[in-house]
Amino acid sequence: MPPNKSPNCISTLLLLFLFSCFLVSTCHGRRIRVTPNSTYHSDNSIVYLWPLPKHFTHGDQILSVSPDLSLTLQGVSSDSSIVQEAFERYRDLIFKSWAHAGSTSEYDVSTVTVLVSSDDETLQFGVDESYTLYLDGKQSGSIVGGATIEANTVYGALRGLETFSQLCVFNYDTKAVEVYNAPWYIQDEPRFAFRGLLLDTARHYLPVKVIKEVIEAMSYTKLNVLHWHIIDEEAFPLEVPSYPKLWKGSYSKQERYAVEDAYDIVDFAKKRGIHVMAETDVPGHAESWGVGYPDLWPSENCTEPLDITKDFTFEVISSILSDMKKIFPFGMFHLGGDEVNTDCWNNTAHVKEWLTNHNMTTKDAYQYFVLKVQQIAIDLNLIPVNWEETFDNFGEKLNPLTVVHNWLGPGVCPKAVAKGFKCIVSNQGVWYLDHLDVPWEKFYTSEPLEGINNTADQKLVLGGEVCMWGETADTSDVQQTIWPRAAAAGEKLWSPLEATAVNNLNQTILPRFQYFRCLLNNRGIAAAPVTNFYARRPPTGVGSCFEQ
Repeated sequence: MPPNKSPNCISTLLLLFLFSCFLVSTCHGRRIRVTPNSTYHSDNSIVYLWPLPKHFTHGDQILSVSPDLSLTLQGVSSDSSIVQEAFERYRDLIFKSWAHAGSTSEYDVSTVTVLVSSDDETLQFGVDESYTLYLDGKQSGSIVGGATIEANTVYGALRGLETFSQLCVFNYDTKAVEVYNAPWYIQDEPRFAFRGLLLDTARHYLPVKVIKEVIEAMSYTKLNVLHWHIIDEEAFPLEVPSYPKLWKGSYSKQERYAVEDAYDIVDFAKKRGIHVMAETDVPGHAESWGVGYPDLWPSENCTEPLDITKDFTFEVISSILSDMKKIFPFGMFHLGGDEVNTDCWNNTAHVKEWLTNHNMTTKDAYQYFVLKVQQIAIDLNLIPVNWEETFDNFGEKLNPLTVVHNWLGPGVCPKAVAKGFKCIVSNQGVWYLDHLDVPWEKFYTSEPLEGINNTADQKLVLGGEVCMWGETADTSDVQQTIWPRAAAAGEKLWSPLEATAVNNLNQTILPRFQYFRCLLNNRGIAAAPVTNFYARRPPTGVGSCFEQ
């Protein structure tokens, strides 16, 4: 639905203009193919926008865009640096560095007007990302010329600017930027509030610059949550002020993230409307913690799970969460809880004694650990997210605030939401990017709400996340492993179901997907060919980017 905003003169004129167009299907002497509420057009009229907007109409005109394109900010956020900086970024993407307006040239589009109705720039989960975009030429007799974006929040405006940028195409014959099939009217909003990408920096360190490049590319496909899997059993690269020896578990002193680095990444992401959800995976996957603090290990021969018997273990966890909350303002915090092998608890004398004294099995102790850490997070006003094994093992004993994160396969989210839990979908069979034999088609056709027919239960599915586990990915190949397949899931999570539930992918989706992959390449993102059997591999031969 269009943003719900207070009336203003431009909105009123724009709606009157559109209404007249819908009635006569003709504007300024040019025939417009008006299809109200359409989500995609026939094969001979492919709309090269990714992800596809919720509602749009367009015409058959070609508009010229001025290289001196300017921004006009209106509404209560008329001085928003987030929008101003985003406009400058997109202008640099749209135009060649040498492009300048001629002294006598007239352009159809010389201004982008952005109207934002709220001055609240807090980036919280579920923030309104809807926008309306109208694009027409000022010389055509239109009431509203140029480009106009209306949004309730600056984050909706960012999504509108991305769509506008994709409508702008450089014509090498005229050496000018043009918009085809104008005028455009787009009303857009995401299908799911959580559209995530997991990035693993524990298996291989990724420089801050590379993380920012991934975030930048996420904004192009309207993904909005970076799940930063910072720490794992192999490495602890993050500085924790309360326990400064923890990052002794990094691979080297050069492969670390200072607190300032983390703040920088979060700020960079916010300016692109992207949340950063940090993960501290406990009680398993934590061997690296003991490099700096060996008392966290049950023994030298039992280095994970963490020592459940010591208050020190939970003091460290509490301090880590407290320190990280200052850096990561996102309301959800991932606590892991997966792949916990408790055998060595039984084989460590003092842990076995503790279990006996507390009348616990190792499974009981696993539950005790998970629930205790959940409560620590909740006391810090954080919503706990846990991998699905915690739900599989403990079910309704989990804190009711728990967000269950699926990964092992299909079927978990239907069970979780039926019990009243919220859920995030990341089925490894279709949404794990390190599985190089999973083609883009499976990423695209996976339906997050599969098996969930009750409307109330469907609302408990927050969205989904593609996962870039780092065992075989580092700076040399991480981008081409992520892209373009992550974008296939991105459209599934943003666009309406009826737009993505199509039968012939090769005719309706593949041309658009190849076009978007080329757009990523043109923007400096090393997106691999779409049609390779194995992801991230180079082209198999010569040919056009649009055909690979």
